[in-house]
Amino acid sequence: MESTALLAGLQPNSLIYPSRQPHTLGLFPSFTPSSASSWERKLLSPAPSLKVPYRQSLLLSSNAGRPRASHLRRDATLSETYSDVTELADLDWDNLGFGFIPTDYMYTMKCDRGGKFANGELQRFGNIELSPSAGVLNYGQGLFEGLKAYRKEDGNILLFRPEENALRMRMGAERMCMPAPTVEQFVEAVKATVLANKRWIPPTGKGSLYIRPLLMGTGAVLGLAPAPEYTFLIYVSPVGNYFKEGVAPISLVVEHELHRATPGGTGGVKTIGNYAAVLKAQSVAKAQGYSDVLYLDCVHKKYLEEVSSCNVFVAKGNVISTPAIKGTILPGITRKSIIDVARGQGFQVEERLVAVDELLEADEVFCTGTAVVISPVGSITYRGTRVPYVEGGFGPVAQQLYSTLTRLQMGLIEDKMSWTVELR
Repeated sequence: MESTALLAGLQPNSLIYPSRQPHTLGLFPSFTPSSASSWERKLLSPAPSLKVPYRQSLLLSSNAGRPRASHLRRDATLSETYSDVTELADLDWDNLGFGFIPTDYMYTMKCDRGGKFANGELQRFGNIELSPSAGVLNYGQGLFEGLKAYRKEDGNILLFRPEENALRMRMGAERMCMPAPTVEQFVEAVKATVLANKRWIPPTGKGSLYIRPLLMGTGAVLGLAPAPEYTFLIYVSPVGNYFKEGVAPISLVVEHELHRATPGGTGGVKTIGNYAAVLKAQSVAKAQGYSDVLYLDCVHKKYLEEVSSCNVFVAKGNVISTPAIKGTILPGITRKSIIDVARGQGFQVEERLVAVDELLEADEVFCTGTAVVISPVGSITYRGTRVPYVEGGFGPVAQQLYSTLTRLQMGLIEDKMSWTVELR
């Protein structure tokens, strides 16, 4: 089927959307319609094929306090087989966890080393093919991002600060010797993927659509060197709360032997290897009944770094402290947003070295991240001593910040920061 690239300004490109047959989907070879659950049968059923315009009319409002709105031209030609599916996917929206649910489309874009990404395309979601000698498989040359889309009460869709994810990916790509999409390419690709999968965005207040951009060295390489080809890919999945506790307080244990990152390493960028490094300590902690692990610096072994996939904050009175970004800690976008929100609400926020002993005197401790937004910490255990905090819910500081940020992300309050991008 002939089609065109969805990104504004790119040249037309040929997109192929194969018919959805259970044996060719490539996700779960053992799936059959009779053995599939309701949402799996929905996934395996015929779905819309897109013939999309390569020229979008993108109108961004610069008015402070108003979401930026992205408008898709309605005079674009659609293929005869395309149906603009508006009904929600058949899911139990009240019981979403943070697990992977396959959706309809993914987005891919390629370039060679030193080249520029161009001619991205939407494809039916499915497995990808890689050489066994791909750089990402042999030498871990890969990055990922995470952001969310929310459904507003009026049915429109909100993205939260996608350009920040684009900038962070470009920073990480430089560290990992990889080319990266431009900020505009990244943001437009996110918009295209979200709109193509809009039936999977949970109803307002029921969750969000988690968006996972990947940047991988997919070219074949044997000796240790940057890969000769790179792939940018985006897939999405509807999600609920990250921790099984939901918004109930989590329990952390301080890890004092294993470390997440070292000075001069890649702890400050979102490379895939950072997350494999935390699995052992995290698995041991969960087996002992903890929710996750809080890591210390590897030099002095007394300063807080971060949780496995979250930044950490310590509140005492009107002062909120968080470890400073100095190369070993990921510069979280939710972290950055919470700092701005807290300062706007009159809190004194300090980015500095935070000693583990300060946990003993803290009023509240909470974690931030795209997946969790804000997660209150109920207790932290350090060298066998358990320090309790809030019981049964948020502390007052975390509650205030959580309420403000989530209401902003869902379009329930005025966006005075111009952080949201509205898709209509």
